[in-house]
Amino acid sequence: MRALLSGNYAIAEAVRLSRVQLVAAYPITPQTPIYERVSEMESEGRLGGKMMRMESEHSAMGACIAASTTGVRVFTATSSQGLALMHEMLHYASGSRVPIVMACVNRVLAVPWAFGSDQTDTLSQRDTGWMQFYCENGQEALDTVIQAYKIAEKTLLPVMIVIDAFFTSHFIEPIDIPDESSIDAFLPRGIIPKRLDVNKPTFVASVVNADQYSRFRKRTFDAMEDARATIKEVNDDYKVRIGRGYGPVESINTEDAEIVLVTSGSITSTARVALRSLREKGHRAGLLKIKAFRPFPVKEVQEALKNVPRAAVVDRNISVGREGIFCEELKAALYPLVRRPKVTGYIAGLCGADVSPEMLEDIVVRTIHNNNEDSLPIWVEKD
Repeated sequence: MRALLSGNYAIAEAVRLSRVQLVAAYPITPQTPIYERVSEMESEGRLGGKMMRMESEHSAMGACIAASTTGVRVFTATSSQGLALMHEMLHYASGSRVPIVMACVNRVLAVPWAFGSDQTDTLSQRDTGWMQFYCENGQEALDTVIQAYKIAEKTLLPVMIVIDAFFTSHFIEPIDIPDESSIDAFLPRGIIPKRLDVNKPTFVASVVNADQYSRFRKRTFDAMEDARATIKEVNDDYKVRIGRGYGPVESINTEDAEIVLVTSGSITSTARVALRSLREKGHRAGLLKIKAFRPFPVKEVQEALKNVPRAAVVDRNISVGREGIFCEELKAALYPLVRRPKVTGYIAGLCGADVSPEMLEDIVVRTIHNNNEDSLPIWVEKD
């Protein structure tokens, strides 16, 4: 079935299709429509699960952790300050190895107070042990939420599905909604381990010594590494059943490229337009979309850029004191290569500022003529 849906509503549809049993959430702009839509589904009897209206994001994640340890499939969503308030519990979730799926709608962190899109809220959670997938549009968000449940439940690691505020969350576009029987076959119920049972009392998250703690962390690390193969397997299965698939990266015209534009999220759609224009003007430009941030697709990035002279990374985020976060990760991934591209980082689109095709074309041309590898990011502002 095809329907006109916003990115937020597409995520809500994915929650319904995934047969989620418990939704624990607290509203915050621009995530609130997910919460509202799921609440409507519950009141109409279409959700099939229960909603818990929580007093904070911290409490919402606590409820999801508790429910997941009993074998319940759970969901929550948040943004910005809500994610920051939840930070402590994110470590509890990954450490407890619970397969929670959470939608995060990127929004700037205060201060100053604002509502536009900025990836720093989710990227600042990169060391919490959560997988992170950045989606380009509403269709990809719907499909990725469904895939995320299978990935999470196979690896016993939590997953964030990330979309841009307003550009994706509120933009309405045609969305193909899979039929319920196909998703039921793809995503069976009852595969989450039941660790808390009233008939068999036990304890979760015990105090450990240094040697024990290290072993626990190593297990989580290994699970994240093993997730690379699981992500591919799940995506391949989904593509066969549903007809759509998304890799950890997407390479376009990188084989003969003199420069590759590296993007994530909704800026990628704009970059596709800029790429066509650049090619028509005679520039051998390519595009690399990075979807998976954790685990970071090191081998895929190396393969895509191993013969490319230059790369320009456009970040809608900033790590103050360093550079754009995707740029930093990309440089680290490319370091082992004997021949690696010169990488220039650009900061653009903070707080949802417009990033036009013309701006991206200008970034590419500027990078081609720049003989230096800048150590600091270049800030791009609209004229």
